Amino acid sequence: MTHATPLPRLHAITDERIARRADLDEIARQLAAGGGEQLAFHARGHALSGLEHYELAMRLSVYPSTRLFVNDRLDVALAAGAAGVQLAGGSLDPEHARRLDPKWWIGTSVHDLREAEAAQAAGADYLLVGPVFPTATHPSPARAPLGPGLVTGIVGLGLPVIAIGGVTPERLPELRAAGVYGVAAIRALWDAADPRATARRMVQELNQ
Repeated sequence: MTHATPLPRLHAITDERIARRADLDEIARQLAAGGGEQLAFHARGHALSGLEHYELAMRLSVYPSTRLFVNDRLDVALAAGAAGVQLAGGSLDPEHARRLDPKWWIGTSVHDLREAEAAQAAGADYLLVGPVFPTATHPSPARAPLGPGLVTGIVGLGLPVIAIGGVTPERLPELRAAGVYGVAAIRALWDAADPRATARRMVQELNQ
């Protein structure tokens, strides 16, 4: 599959807390200014209603230099004109999702090499791999953090790998050394003291 635009390297993912923040639009504007075309906003929130998810996606779609991705809700992705979708393990498989919009970047969330191999076989364009490090978003994960070493094995499959889980600007050199294509974060971006500078720094590090 050939896509019209490259896969962004920096993915700013929301959750219910972020989606309902009063300063969502201002932080998104700053992240867009720092990340530009290398930034994807992910409209995500497991407890959001369909309407809330759609409204979130539309609020994140107004920054022309960035890309909009939607997690799990393929109906919302279609309605919002998303550039990509992120599928969880129980979602529609990538090949079926591609029938809805062949232009989408389609990613699958995976937690180990076996899941990564299955996602690749099912037609995923990229892999969201984690948790790589311990994370405050999921302080007691059901799965132990993978660490960069196990991520390197998944990178070896040949698909672009987006690392998630405890990602901070300081950890990017270690992740780059593991071969990741990009990273995804919630707190490191949305809770940054200077979102614009943080996004710019992370993009620059990933492009070295």
